[in-house]
Amino acid sequence: MEQRVLLCDTTLRDGEQAPGVAFGWPEKEMIARALVDAGIDELEVGVPAMGAAEAKKISQLAALNLPVRLITWNRVVLSDLLASYRTGVEGVAISIPTSEQQIKHKLNKDRAWLLDQMGQCVRNAKQEVGYIVLGMEDASRADINFLKEIITEAKKLGVDRIRFADTLGIMDPLNVFFTLQDLTRRSRIPLEFHAHNDLGMATANSLAAVQAGFKAVSVTVGGLGERTGNAALEEVAVALKYCLKREVGLDFKHLNSIASIVSSATDRKIPRAKPIIGADVFTHTSSIHIDGIQKDYANYQTFPPESVGRKHSAAFGKDTKFKNVVRLLKSRGMNYDHDTVNELLGKTLDKVHQLNRPLEEEEILGIVLSS
Repeated sequence: MEQRVLLCDTTLRDGEQAPGVAFGWPEKEMIARALVDAGIDELEVGVPAMGAAEAKKISQLAALNLPVRLITWNRVVLSDLLASYRTGVEGVAISIPTSEQQIKHKLNKDRAWLLDQMGQCVRNAKQEVGYIVLGMEDASRADINFLKEIITEAKKLGVDRIRFADTLGIMDPLNVFFTLQDLTRRSRIPLEFHAHNDLGMATANSLAAVQAGFKAVSVTVGGLGERTGNAALEEVAVALKYCLKREVGLDFKHLNSIASIVSSATDRKIPRAKPIIGADVFTHTSSIHIDGIQKDYANYQTFPPESVGRKHSAAFGKDTKFKNVVRLLKSRGMNYDHDTVNELLGKTLDKVHQLNRPLEEEEILGIVLSS
């Protein structure tokens, strides 16, 4: 049996970098507890170097003694790490720019300096925390041979996991699969893929990384994150199980409640068609689809909605048929003669055209009760 894929949630760090998002302590605690209750493997909970207020929230999370590993994000700077140690978290992520673009034009340094700084920081962290993630920032634009050099050095230093970050979201699934296979063959350290969604491929790229041999993926609830966001927790988790047949430790029935908590905390509505958690993703309007679903959900659904705490529903549009109305009435314990159903169907279609949209089941029942 293949090893379970680790889901490393960074909603409380990268997710909070989304424009206009800032979590207070109550929101941080609520989101953390909800994710832990669902069975998340790891939480990246913030950046202590941002200041005293952020460090205090992280310390409060650590003091909860949640049954999950908490890590913080840090630059490859000793002062960042010192701020993290004081919070009491179990682990740290140390991020190093790996592309020539960032090494030269962000840090104004060279590779030798970077490797030396990495060594100093990792050796220091080994004395203070129990788990170290080495984050290779902008790895998708880096020289692959330099990445291999970093991985070799990380092994010598005793790093626990290496994070490959597609920081600009420029990779595609085939590129991910064929490029990263070479890294997994060479790495004795588990690899994690951190996707960004700039081109809409974060979920697909995360799955491709797992197929290439990566053991962990970074995710955020609803894909929350900087710019266009990250790989969505709910999409990656469900796709791992139902597309790749891989095991994850998450209870999918918690996904909608977690999404609602984050939606409320960020004041961002969940799009109706958002995979897994959107209001419409298990709603069928076509009479052909409704008929097929009622016979066997597998006719028009990849997996049963009950597996993610949802259920099928129907919306009645311009192609609604007689039998669709009959089935709805029977499902609610109502029986009407042929003429009455025809009259109800006519009223339904009139209302659809009047509103220029499909009607929900409850709206149809409202027409029944008002007749």
